[in-house]
Amino acid sequence: MATHGIHGNLIEVTVVSCNKLKDTEWISRQDPYVCVEYGSAKSRTRTCTDGGKNPTFQEKFVYTLIEGLRELIVNVWNSNTIKHDSFIGSGKVQLEKALSQGFDDSLWPLQSKTGRKSRLFDAQISVCRHAGEVRLIIHYTKANKPATSHGPAAQPYGAPQASPYSQPPPHPSVSYPPPASAAPYPQPGGYPPPSSYPSYPPNSSGYPPAPYPPQAAPYGQPYPPNPAYPPQPYGSQYPPPGNPYPGPYPPPY
Repeated sequence: MATHGIHGNLIEVTVVSCNKLKDTEWISRQDPYVCVEYGSAKSRTRTCTDGGKNPTFQEKFVYTLIEGLRELIVNVWNSNTIKHDSFIGSGKVQLEKALSQGFDDSLWPLQSKTGRKSRLFDAQISVCRHAGEVRLIIHYTKANKPATSHGPAAQPYGAPQASPYSQPPPHPSVSYPPPASAAPYPQPGGYPPPSSYPSYPPNSSGYPPAPYPPQAAPYGQPYPPNPAYPPQPYGSQYPPPGNPYPGPYPPPY
């Protein structure tokens, strides 16, 4: 994909870590750091103390793109407190994938050059050796990424829409009765026809209808008067107290 018109845009580069670096220390663990160059812009990570062969950085840098320049240069060094820093390795990082797709997370090889004297020509020659890897995450927000759609294509207006569901075929050994036709609705404005059931027969017994039972007496009717005792004659008293039986008590048999 063409990546024209990148001049002046910003690109983000995150130095994540290094793997299997060449060890430049004989006694202690080395303290690596990474330098990134893009054109005249240069950046340096912090020193990963005692990082050894697998240091971790997680540092982000932002660069202004230059038309026609599509690579970074990465150098890895070992920090020394007494003598000069020791060179570990360098590499070139291509930006084509990040500029076209907007994202790139890759490992880039590092190489170191060592001098050796040639026996044939009696001259000093340089030999490149593998010095480890560096991991970079690159973001470019203005990449012209193609629009991708995972949904079904839209049909033109007015075209019949096909149903995504289909009726399963009937089983050959099972037959279903045909559906019963729906009963027609009654005509509007008319009453339903009379019922075809016969009415109850009239009362065939010859007895006249029995009258209702007599009503009970209403409440509030007084009870019949209680029979009074026969009046006693005026001046009558109870018999005087005393032994009603003459003679000695108890009477002889």
